[in-house]
This record gives sequence, structure tokens and C-alpha cells, in this order.
Amino acid sequence: MKYFVTGASGWIGSAVTAELLARGHQVVGLARSDDSAARIQAAGAEAYRGSIDEPGGLRAAVETSDGVIHLAFNHDFSAHETAIATDRAVMTVVLDALAGSDRPFVFASGVLGRAGAGVVATEDVALDPSTVASPRALNEIFALGSAERGVRPVAVAFAPTVHGEGDHGFIASYVAMDRAAGVSGFVGDGSNTWPAVNRADAAALVAIAVENAPPGSVLHAVAEEGVAHRDIAEAIGRQLDLPVRAFEAGEVTPQFQWLERFLGVSSLASSQITQRLTGWTPTHPTLLEDLEAGYYTRG
Repeated sequence: MKYFVTGASGWIGSAVTAELLARGHQVVGLARSDDSAARIQAAGAEAYRGSIDEPGGLRAAVETSDGVIHLAFNHDFSAHETAIATDRAVMTVVLDALAGSDRPFVFASGVLGRAGAGVVATEDVALDPSTVASPRALNEIFALGSAERGVRPVAVAFAPTVHGEGDHGFIASYVAMDRAAGVSGFVGDGSNTWPAVNRADAAALVAIAVENAPPGSVLHAVAEEGVAHRDIAEAIGRQLDLPVRAFEAGEVTPQFQWLERFLGVSSLASSQITQRLTGWTPTHPTLLEDLEAGYYTRG
């Protein structure tokens, strides 16, 4: 099969591209720059020049594909509403092009905020548009409704921590923040938890999803239901030889203050239903194992 992948050169998308190619599929990856195009081509895929900021330009790639995997998103927290609107515009173009074809549309979502504090989020709890905490969840509801239009929509809700060697995202920023502060810190008593998944395991689930997940499925890309914040801080402290304790006021330097909104968040999420439905089994190293391997603290 030939799949069009947005975000194909990104952290998750590049792993998904590799997974699809290993399974014998063709991949056409969206590339917004020469550098992105070169990375996509080096992986063995075809590059399609365009941008999610110009959704209309994606239609030709969608129409000539056997399905779409939409992973690209503008992760700029200072313009989150604009990013949500762009995401909806991309979905609209893609779903209009796929309508009536029964082709798959696999798209990224998240598990954070799907359940209250101390409650394990499961795949069988439908999002309520009147109560969802994130506007992005409304896009998930919109896309899943396309099953009625002859599309096979599948939401892959990723753990907030998608980790692995080469990661320059959330956990890498956390480590850099600790270096700058001179302390491996946590919030409160550090008992709050974050679900996690290895990038390679997440990529395998996306491939399974586009191949055969039922229409309207919500799959959880979660390997660990919740890793305690203090355990993460202690692993970073060991690697960086830093003291480990709760952050005090003013210790988070300005360039990392955007992280403060996440440090005290607590979330739990299960993937038991996903594993039963798809046969997916996470097999790659855990978050703490990747931290202990030094992937985030070298250099």
C-alpha cells in the first residue's frame, strides 16, 4: 500500500515511515523544506513538497494514496488556538478527499486530560465535546465522525512522553532545564505520573492502525500507565550527578518556564483495550531505562 504521511520527517513520523517501509509499504512524506525532503528521501520514501499551513496543497497527495497518516502539528504553545485551527483545516481537506473510499485516516491525538486525577484513562470512554479540556480533542471528535462518510478514521492517542534515543522533545527539554537549574527537580512530592511509550513501539502501533484497525477506533500508544515524576527526576539526577529535590520558586530559568505548566500534571492511561484489539505489544525499553542508558544526558 501507498500511504501519505504528514510529519514524516519528525520525531514520531520518521519512525512510522521506517516501520511502514519495513512492512513493505510505500510512503509519501510531506516535506515543507529541502532538509525535510532530503531526510524523507534518505529513509527510502518519496517526498511531497507542501505544508500543513496550506492544506489545499495536500489534496493531490491524498487522492493518489491508499490512506493517510496525519502526525504533523504546530507545537507552538504561544499560538495553540491557531495550531488547532490549522489541524482542523488539514483534516477537512483530507477527509473530503477520502470520502466514500473506505480508505484509512489515522491521526494523532493524546491521552493527557482524558480522565480525572487518579483515574486511568481507557479507550472506551468517549470524549464529551462539552467538557473536553483541550480544543484539540474537538478535532478528534470531528475526524472520528467521518466513518459516516465512507472513511476509516482511527485516532492514535499518544502518551505525553514518547521517548527514545535521539529525542529532542519534552524529556530532552526537561533534562536541559535541570542542567540550567543545577538540580534535578520535581513538583510537590513528585508522586504525579506521566504515561510513556517508546518511539519504536508507538510507530509499530501506527502501522497496525493504518493496516487494519476498525473504523472509529481510539487506540492508546501507551506502554507504561504512569511513571512517577520523582522517579524520572532521580534517574536524571544520577546521570547528571545533580541533587534531586522539589523545585523552589525561581529555580526554573525563563527559557524553560513553558515547562512549568506540565511539571505538576498527573495522568494515568491504559492500553489494555488497544493491545487486545490490535495484538500490539510494547517491547522496547521503558522511559527510565532510556534515561539510565544516557540517551538524554550525554554531552
